[in-house]
Amino acid sequence: MTPTRQGSFHLFRVFGIDIFLHWSWFVVALIEIQNRSGSYTSMTWNILEYLSLFGIVLMHECGHALACRQVGGRADQIVLWPLGGVAYVDPPPRPGATLWSIAAGPLVNVVLMPLLLIAVFAARKAGWPDSAPNEFGFIKSITYINAGLLIFNLLPIYPLDGGQILRSLLWFIVGRARSLMIATIIGFIGVAGLIGLALLQRSFWIGLMAVFILMNCWRGWVVSRAMMRLAKSPHRDGFACPLCGEAPPIGTYWRCGKCGTAFDTFETGATCPQCGEHFGVTRCAGCGQSSPMSNWVLAPPHIKA
Repeated sequence: MTPTRQGSFHLFRVFGIDIFLHWSWFVVALIEIQNRSGSYTSMTWNILEYLSLFGIVLMHECGHALACRQVGGRADQIVLWPLGGVAYVDPPPRPGATLWSIAAGPLVNVVLMPLLLIAVFAARKAGWPDSAPNEFGFIKSITYINAGLLIFNLLPIYPLDGGQILRSLLWFIVGRARSLMIATIIGFIGVAGLIGLALLQRSFWIGLMAVFILMNCWRGWVVSRAMMRLAKSPHRDGFACPLCGEAPPIGTYWRCGKCGTAFDTFETGATCPQCGEHFGVTRCAGCGQSSPMSNWVLAPPHIKA
């Protein structure tokens, strides 16, 4: 259920990041705007409120992307959809880099909070509740929306920001694979709570969010188990990933993109034994990054005469 560019169209490009909007956003926007039609004297304010919600979401996701770039990672795409937004960030495989890339999103909401509170206070002092009720209601609503997004995102439920921050902190202590497994277990508990809340409040959106989180938790659980099995398997001497320093596992962990044959790329010199296709770069089974095969070769130890 994670949004992709499929079904999305390009809106614009900012800071080198392509912003996409999923078609379902318009359907949900129409429903939500209609449901809040009594909040203002004009429907225009409802539209502005909904657009402002996604403006805050976009700033939040840009926080993730720019922080990821700051630590040397890759982030060039954001997809907005009815449940919020997703910044496709690929930070270096280090707990500190991952932690900053994730924490920067909620920090945007933290920075916005006092600015919005000051705006509400100033509007109240200026008498807007009586003289400009639409304007005052709009500012107050945006403040509540920002606070709600901040609190929800900081819940320690994977893959929400709070769950990923928890995972990054655990990474320092128990390692990459085990930290992901612990975070997904906590995520499953959180999903159970969200499902209960959805049933209690009869909320379709909370239920949909619970399903989204459940699917991502399951995917994280599967990945963590694979990572732990990989860590226990024998590794090849003489090679190491130039990015994370991990030695490659021994076994058929690579697959030919041409014929689909699984093979050990370090045993065959990055050449498929079935069709003879040669690969210029090799993907690390640990961090998932790709590097030229020549960069994997460790220099032999210096032997003094």
